[in-house]
Amino acid sequence: MTDFTDEQIERYSRHIILPEVGGVGQRKMLDARVLMIGAGGLGSPAAYYLAAAGIGHLGIVDFDTVDLSNLQRQIIHSTERIGMLKTESAKKTITALNPDVNVTLYNERISSENIRELFQGYDYIVDGSDNFATRFLINDACVMMNKINIHGSIFRFEGQATVFNPQDGPCYRCLYPEPPPPGLVPNCQEGGVLGVLAGIIGNIQAVETLKLVLGIGKSLSGQLLIYDALNTEFRKLTLKRDIHCPVCGDNPTIKELIDYEEICGTA
Repeated sequence: MTDFTDEQIERYSRHIILPEVGGVGQRKMLDARVLMIGAGGLGSPAAYYLAAAGIGHLGIVDFDTVDLSNLQRQIIHSTERIGMLKTESAKKTITALNPDVNVTLYNERISSENIRELFQGYDYIVDGSDNFATRFLINDACVMMNKINIHGSIFRFEGQATVFNPQDGPCYRCLYPEPPPPGLVPNCQEGGVLGVLAGIIGNIQAVETLKLVLGIGKSLSGQLLIYDALNTEFRKLTLKRDIHCPVCGDNPTIKELIDYEEICGTA
């Protein structure tokens, strides 16, 4: 059965008995390479469940340390790890859960200078960033490098998730052509966020990633899933590629990666 150990057969048994997954699918997951941008509200549940599922190669990019205010939603960390690098804390939790996962840490701020090197060697990019500047940079790099971007964002009581696949759908700039002006959108420190909302959206990102790895189901490419926690409502909006998009359009005008001033956060 694709050279699994007895322990792996037991660990992943509930996957292996699924006809849509089986041993072949589980091997795909163990061979997959996923880069997680951020080990915060969205990155915590997404990375944790991807590790539990058996994603064999998981990179984590974050430069921040664990703060007490993080623990209301960033479940991959714990009280005794306050002050520890988030990447190191995340690795401890992941390794304790599933030693099959090879975790590579990048303790640095993502920028136009290092993003290509960071993305190189990974099949899927999971965007758990908390500010527009990073989201635009991630989007542009994914389009230019032909990487799939599994995107999520949260604010107050609402969350969004989608997949930006350069091969068959729109990109982030088709939805938001330019970053908002400074001060227009409050961050979660100013506006707040319901902690458990991060778990819902982060897990949707994990599900979308696994579907892409396995090649099953229908991804959220071309659709924006919006979750309203207060009214328990899910809505889907259809997204179409903008032929005038400055990055993925027919005649792109942005051909180099740009660093934007960090404007605001939403996670």
